[in-house]
Amino acid sequence: MTESTPPPFGTPPPVPPPGIPYPPPYVDPAAPYGRDPATGAPYSDKSKLVAGLLQLLGLVGFVGFGRIYLGQTLLGVVQLLIGFVTFGIVAVIWAIIDAVLIFGGKVSDKAGRQLRD
Repeated sequence: MTESTPPPFGTPPPVPPPGIPYPPPYVDPAAPYGRDPATGAPYSDKSKLVAGLLQLLGLVGFVGFGRIYLGQTLLGVVQLLIGFVTFGIVAVIWAIIDAVLIFGGKVSDKAGRQLRD
């Protein structure tokens, strides 16, 4: 077979010789989870979906777990205590409002980074 003829159909692609490593993919050390294309701000390691769903546990009376997940422990504990004191009545309203804020991207993590989708 000469250099100008293509390999027969079904032949696996050539493998690089041993000892030549592939270059590693570029990872920004300041933003390991990527950056927001509009603002360039780094994304958090926390997820909007997980935080919002944890916050929706307030619909059954246990509010604050979403905030605790985001690292905002004091606010999460306050929400939890108010939910217990009011027998879950305030918890339902607070949970819906807070979940909408989280899903809408208005809430950031403890370090101030935007939540990932």
